[in-house]
This record gives sequence, structure tokens and C-alpha cells, in this order.
Amino acid sequence: MQPSAAPYHDWNERVHAECYRPNAFARIPAGPPAEGAEEDEFEVVNNFERLSFNVGPTLLAWMERADPEAYRKIVEADAASTDRLGHGNAIAQAYHHTILPLSPSHEIRTQVRWGIADFKNRFGRDPAGMWLPETAANDDVLAILIEEGIGFTILAPKQASRWREEGGRWIQAEEEPVDPSIPYRYLHRDGSGRSLTLFFYDGEIARKIAFERAGSSAEGFVRLFEERAGSGRLVHAATDGETYGHHHVFSDLGLAYALFVEAGERDIEVTNYAAYLADAEVTHEATIWRGEGTAWSCAHGVGRWVRDCGCSTGGDEGWNQRWRGPLRAGLDIVKHTADEVYERLGGALLSDPWPARDDYVNVVLGAQGLDEFVAHHSSGPSDETVARQIETLLEMQRNAMSMYTSCGWFFNDISGIETIQVLRYAARTLDLIEELGQPTPEASFLATLEQARSNDRSQGTGADIYLALVSAPMAAR
Repeated sequence: MQPSAAPYHDWNERVHAECYRPNAFARIPAGPPAEGAEEDEFEVVNNFERLSFNVGPTLLAWMERADPEAYRKIVEADAASTDRLGHGNAIAQAYHHTILPLSPSHEIRTQVRWGIADFKNRFGRDPAGMWLPETAANDDVLAILIEEGIGFTILAPKQASRWREEGGRWIQAEEEPVDPSIPYRYLHRDGSGRSLTLFFYDGEIARKIAFERAGSSAEGFVRLFEERAGSGRLVHAATDGETYGHHHVFSDLGLAYALFVEAGERDIEVTNYAAYLADAEVTHEATIWRGEGTAWSCAHGVGRWVRDCGCSTGGDEGWNQRWRGPLRAGLDIVKHTADEVYERLGGALLSDPWPARDDYVNVVLGAQGLDEFVAHHSSGPSDETVARQIETLLEMQRNAMSMYTSCGWFFNDISGIETIQVLRYAARTLDLIEELGQPTPEASFLATLEQARSNDRSQGTGADIYLALVSAPMAAR
């Protein structure tokens, strides 16, 4: 229960009711009112059929249970776009919405592999592209995308460091920004020639849609693209899908009319990235900023998920986000122990623990039974006790990865529902470590959380919040 989502039970329910379902069942006028008709006639259209889109795997899992009809419409939209364009609209996403540049390479790879597996299970095809949470990227992340067979991703224009026509002179993006109408080739740093395509979205259009309600008017929405359009010219923007109906009420209807009526009347082709790439010649290269990483939603690289960088969602005067560092440090303590336990106990039970973790997503998805998984990955004979221990080890890893969901750091205080959720994942991870008969690092975890002070003095520290809102309620159950 999340009371702030009232009148709905929780924020999944509320956002789904305001955004995801309305976009799957958008109503637009079917034509001029018939003479003598008491009311206008409407046509129901599926916006997902005309959008390049990604939906987080954990949200899709919830939607599949909570509203199978809307879930089915999203899956069908990908099939319909494939029939129309030869390539589907759906784009995969790294699984747990982790800020990937802040993760070790093996964690990045698991997030990418789980995202690919989830996509294939739902949409029945290999993904051509992958959305990076918050577009957070560095060279390590892009290298792993290439190695895992991803063909393209979408970044913010500020993430480019330099670009050139192939074989030409490098131009610093600070001096002359990348052109969002041009796809850019990004080459793997190992010199192999392997690459993926980078699409840098139009930042001005994205800002007007996200923050200036440009999507509320179908005519105004299409005009943003029309002003930049030309023969064969690519015009594209990336926005939070929840813009359409949740953040901006009724903009799902404006979007529907824009995509299904206005665009055609103005001779603008609605396509998707994979279809565009199938016919485009990529003649330019680009590199991204080296170092810790960059993201669209942080002006300081990826500081928003590590430190008090100055990016937040507001709060009262004098508030700060110095709690971010201790929060991550505390979760790192839990993760380190979970990894040590997994490698030690899993090493005795599994033929290779880390590939087994990669494959466990198939059990999570219901695509493979636990018994079949254990039979494939067990290092020796297994019985019910061994199978249960293997499952506990992998659930410990699943919850430990969930702790790094990006929204835990994004907002203005450690007492927010998003941070409480990642602390719940930490609590579950500690429970599973204990269930495996191993000592937990709860004392050092709490000592570190004590350094994370809430801006609301009544909430105390991260340790107080954990004990009051996470640990005690879970123990009561």
C-alpha cells in the first residue's frame, strides 16, 4: 500500500491507469460528426503501434498479472509494427533499471543479458536495440552492448564527446554539437571493428514535450517534428512514456491524434529506429565522454546516484542529498557479502555460479522450471534440499541486484518511497543470507546508514528509516 498514490492502492496501479492502459486504448475522432448524430464517433487506436518504446521488465511482469489485456496490447503493438515496417517498435531495457556505469562489468553484463532474455520471452524475437536506464553510459557499457549483440541505443546529445565523418577530422561536440538527424557509429575500443549505432535524440523537442506540455496538442506536437523535417530526414525525441497521460493529463489523446491522423496529413512518415537503420547508411562516427559515465538526467555525469551533486527533484530550502553516498556504500556492504556467499556456497553446488545467475532469469520469467534449471547447472546429484539451497542463493542475488534500482537515489530525500523500496530489497537480501546459515553484515550496514541523514528531522537517519519502515514490518509478517 502506498497512500500517496490514492485513490489507487500503489503507484504501479495509478500510473498504469493514467498512462499505460490509456495509451493502449486511445480514443480519437473517427471523422467529422455525422449529420444528426447525437455524439461524435470514436476510433480506438494503440499508440504503442506508432512509438518506438521500451517498458521496464519488472513493470511488464506486474502488468502481465494486473492487466493482461493492456499487456497483450503492448505485445501486439510490436507485432503490428513489424507487419507495417518490417521491424518492431519495442526496444529492450537493461533489467533492473540500474545505473550501469556505476556497476562492475559482470553486473552490467547480467543486467543486459536479463534484459535481452526478458525481451525475447515477451516479444518473441531478438531485440535490435536496448534502452539504457536514464541513458547512463560509458565505454564499458557500450562495449558490453556490442558484445551481447545489441545493434543500437539512444543517448542524449550532451553525452557525445566528439564526432566525425568516417575518415575525416574529429570535431569536439562542445564546439559543434552532434546532429540528431544523423545516426553515428560507435566502435568497440578493442580495435575489432565491431560497433553499434548511437542515436542522439533532439534535446529541444524532448524538453518541450516533457516540460512544456507540447504533447497536449496534436497539431503542436507534430509541428515540432515538421519544422525539422525534410526529405528522408530523421527527427526523433526521447521522453518518459509517463509524460503521456500521467505527467500531462490527456496528452495520450493528443499523441494518438498526432500519430494516427496529423502525421499522415502532413506527409510525415512515422517509423522506428530499426526500420530507419535498415535503409540508412551510417556515415559518421562518434565517441562518448570517458570516465565515470554520463546520463541525460544528471548535469554532473552520474553523480545523481552517488553523491550530493546538486541534481534533485526539489525539497524545502536547505535540503541536500548527502545521504546518497552512505546509502550506496551501505548497499555495497550487503552486495559484497551476498556475492561472497554466492561464490563460496554456489561454487560447491553449481558448475559455474555466474553463468548460472545469467540463466536464472528464465526461472524468474517462468520460461524454465526450477528442477530443469538445477539439473542443468548443478555440479553434482541434487535433491530437494540442494534445489532449495540453489534457489535461495539465486533469489539472494536477484534481490541484491534489485537494490540498485536508480529511483532510490533520484529524488530529494532518503525517506521517499523509492528509497524505502531499495531498502526493502536489502532487507530481503539479508534475510536470505541468514536463511543460508551465513552471518549477515547488518551491523556494518546500519552503521553506514546512520551517516545518511534525512532532510526531515523526524525521520532521523537511513538506519532509523530502515528499522522503522523496513525491518520491523517485515519481521512482523
